[in-house]
Amino acid sequence: MPTELDRKMDQMIAAVTGEGGPIKLGTDDQGRVIVTNLPPTLPIFFDAFCMLNQSSEAIVADGERLTFGDLLAYANRLAPVLAGGFGINKGDRVAIAMRNCPAWILTYMAVVKAGGVATLINGWWQPHELEHGLKLTEPKLVIADAARAERVAATGLGIETVTLPVDRPAAEALAPLLDRGGDAELPQIGPDDDATILFTSGSTGTAKGALSTHRAVTTGTYTYSASLAALKAILESEGRPPANPPRTLINVPLFHVTGEVPVMLNSFVINRCMVLMKKWDAGEALRLIQDEKITYFVGVPTMSLELMQHPDRETYDLSTLTDLAAGGAPRPAAHVARLREAFKTAQPALGYGLTETNAVGCGNVWSNYAAKPDSTGRPQRPLVDLVILGPDDRPLPAGERGEIAIRSAANFKEYWRDAAATAAAFTADGYVRSGDIGYLDEDDYLFIVDRKKDIIIRGGENIACPEVEAALYSHAGVDEASVFGIPDERLGEVPVAVVHLADGQAATEDELRDHVAGLLAPFKVPAAIVISAEPLPKLGTGKFDKVTLRQRYKDLHGG
Repeated sequence: MPTELDRKMDQMIAAVTGEGGPIKLGTDDQGRVIVTNLPPTLPIFFDAFCMLNQSSEAIVADGERLTFGDLLAYANRLAPVLAGGFGINKGDRVAIAMRNCPAWILTYMAVVKAGGVATLINGWWQPHELEHGLKLTEPKLVIADAARAERVAATGLGIETVTLPVDRPAAEALAPLLDRGGDAELPQIGPDDDATILFTSGSTGTAKGALSTHRAVTTGTYTYSASLAALKAILESEGRPPANPPRTLINVPLFHVTGEVPVMLNSFVINRCMVLMKKWDAGEALRLIQDEKITYFVGVPTMSLELMQHPDRETYDLSTLTDLAAGGAPRPAAHVARLREAFKTAQPALGYGLTETNAVGCGNVWSNYAAKPDSTGRPQRPLVDLVILGPDDRPLPAGERGEIAIRSAANFKEYWRDAAATAAAFTADGYVRSGDIGYLDEDDYLFIVDRKKDIIIRGGENIACPEVEAALYSHAGVDEASVFGIPDERLGEVPVAVVHLADGQAATEDELRDHVAGLLAPFKVPAAIVISAEPLPKLGTGKFDKVTLRQRYKDLHGG
C-alpha cells in the first residue's frame, strides 16, 4: 500500500509537471518522456540558468566565491578561445583531468559551449589506465591539473595538454588557456548532438566510454530537479518551507555521473551554491557544513558513515543540514536508523542510477527510506521507466527477480567505438540493461539483490574483476588468479584475490600487491591476497568457482 509520503510525492510531481506547473512534458520520437519548456542543450542551459541566478553565489572553493554570473562570464570568454585558439570543432573530444575545483566546472561549461565533447577523465587513473582511455577517445586537447598532466605525459601519447594551476583563483587558473587567444564563432548545438563521454568499468575489464547527447544529459538533470521541486512543495504544503537557501558540499568526484548530473548540473537549475572540497576529509566536511551552512550532502555511503562516527561531530553546529543522500554503492540498512539518530535535522536518502542513464533510476527518501532501508526506492517517474527482465527480455511481475533495465530520454547514446557492447547494453525496445539483479515489490520499490557483471563497488568506485586479474597475471609468478568482492562495513565491499603460483615460482602477498599498485588505480588494489598452494576450484565450464571462493574466504578481510 502506498505510504502517505508516496501519495504526496505523486500529487506534487503531477503538479510540478502538469498544467500550470514549472516543468512541461512531451515525448520524443521514441516515445520517451522529455521536458519541453527548459533548455535541451547544455550551452543554452548554462546561459539560461546563469542569467536567471546571476547574482547568487554559485561556487565556494579555496576562499574564492563566484556567482552564477561569474561562471557564465568566464565560460563565455573561454569557449571562443577553445574554438579559435585551440581549433576545437563541433564533435571534438576535450579531456578534463583535474581534481574538483572551479576550473573543472568552468572548462566543462566552455567545452560544451564550443561544441566539444566533454570527456571526463577518472582522476584516480594511473598512466596505464589513462593510456587506454585517451587512445579510445582520441581527445584533441587535454586540460589537466599538474598531477594529472604528469600522468598524461607518462603515457607518451603526445596529446596537446594544458596544465592549469588549479590552486589559484579562477582567473589565474584559466590563464594558460585564455593566454592562447583566438576567437571563433561558436557552432549551433542541437539536442541530439554529442555532449559528454564518461568512463565506466564493465565485465570485460577495460573502461568503456559512455557517450551521451545534450538531450540525455539535460533530461537526467531535469529528472532530479523535478523530484526536488516536488519535495520542496511537500514541505511548503505542510507549513515548513526550507529555512535556508540550498547549498551543497561537493565531495564526490565531478568526473563521476553523480557529481556531474544530480549535484553539479542540478545546482544550476535550483540555484544551489556548490562548496567544493579538494579531497575527502570527514573533519573538514563537518567544518564546511557548519561554516558554509550546507543543507544537502551526498556521497558514497562510507562518507556519511565517517561523518557520523567522527569524534568531533557534536562540537559542530550542523543544524542547517536537511538531507544526507547516498549513491554509487549500497548503504547498509543498519546505517539508516543510526544516521537519523545522529543527525537530528537531516534525513537519509538513497539514489540508484547508472553512468549509462545519466544517474537517473530510483530514489528513496525521508520516512519511506526509514520504512524500507533495504530498498533503493521507486522509479523516478514520469521521466523514467524501469522494468525487471526475465528470459527473452520478458517483463516480470512484482516480486520476481530478474535484470533491472531502465528506459528514459536520459539514456546514453552508445559506447564510444564499441558497437558490440552498445548492442548488448540495450534491449530491442530501448531499455538499458543494468547488469544488476533485483525485484519490484507491490509498492513499486526496487530491491537490488545481486549483480550479473563481474563488478565490485568499493565505496562508489566500480572495479572490474577481470582487470585486476589481468594485472595479477602480468606477474611472472602467477599461474591462476581470481578476484572477487567481500563485504566491508565501511566501503560496502572490497576486492580480494586468491592466486596459485606457477611451479618453481615464489611471490609474497606484499610483492603481488605492489605489482598491482604499479599498474592500476589505488582503489583497485586487493585488500588481501591469498596465495593458495592448490589450484583454484573450477566449475564444469572451466571457469573459477567464485561462489565457493567467496564463501571460503568471506572472513579474509577484517574491514
